Amino acid sequence: MRRTLLSCALLLAAGHAAASTAWVSNEKDNSLSLIDLQTLQVTDTLPVGQRPRGLLLSHDNKLLYICASDSDRVQVMDVATRKIIKELPSGKDPEQFALHPNNRWLYVSNEDDALVTVIDTETSKVLSQINVGVEPEGMAVSPDGKWAVNTSETTNMLHWIDTSTQTLADSTLVDQRPRFVEFTPDGSKLWASAEIGGTVTILDVATRKILKTLTFQIKGVHPDKVQPVGIKLSADGKYGFVALGPANHVAVIDAKTFEILDYLLVGRRVRQMSFTPDQKQLLATNGDSGDVSVIDVDSLKVTKSIKVGRYPWGVVVTP
Repeated sequence: MRRTLLSCALLLAAGHAAASTAWVSNEKDNSLSLIDLQTLQVTDTLPVGQRPRGLLLSHDNKLLYICASDSDRVQVMDVATRKIIKELPSGKDPEQFALHPNNRWLYVSNEDDALVTVIDTETSKVLSQINVGVEPEGMAVSPDGKWAVNTSETTNMLHWIDTSTQTLADSTLVDQRPRFVEFTPDGSKLWASAEIGGTVTILDVATRKILKTLTFQIKGVHPDKVQPVGIKLSADGKYGFVALGPANHVAVIDAKTFEILDYLLVGRRVRQMSFTPDQKQLLATNGDSGDVSVIDVDSLKVTKSIKVGRYPWGVVVTP
């Protein structure tokens, strides 16, 4: 009996140890909230640089990159020890960034300088600074590593950077104030949100031509409040999820037909999202209500709200 109880306890401990962790940046608290995704409870709060926004994991999940926007730095945290181990020379006001598949080149939007800064994360050296449009924000790198795409909020453009030369190759006009870009898992398409335009533009990557522009209508919500920001695309190619800002909803889209399937009510001013490793749950940060909504992907239902710090912005999940 004692051996059976001991075995059960060890299994439970192992299960707890293996639980995924969500890392949430709190813009007004200069901190990260850590959520145990087995218990759905905040287990730790870590101090970081000023006004943390974008979060990004290295491809091996060993390092967490943090855009400390008002510190003008990208901080690098060791996930195992939860300690800042170095800071990268990001340029002014970094907000969002993307990591090349080589796990080394970091592409950073510098909102105040109309630049994309490319950093070698191993040497901490700046490889290039690329002039883009006014108020650059969103960043994504294609799965094959060929393209880095930046959004400029005031110029209303997507900027296509050839990563083999670190030079600007093309620009695409989209709707007002583009905020976020995400490649499909196969790299064939690019989704781009436009906050003031109230749309999501879907482009063919090979031709850089617009395939579809999505608009959103939510019963009882004024159109001015529909402000798309974060985008997440499921790995199986089934769903696209779009955070609609002060509309307080996440739109669910059929990623093949581009049909809008549903709107899920979350917290106030939903911003960014992240899947759990098994993609069974989607976490959404709600800036104004200071919480994280948990969405069950199979049922497309919001199952939980977790209180975090003030003005949560970014979120990533470690296994």
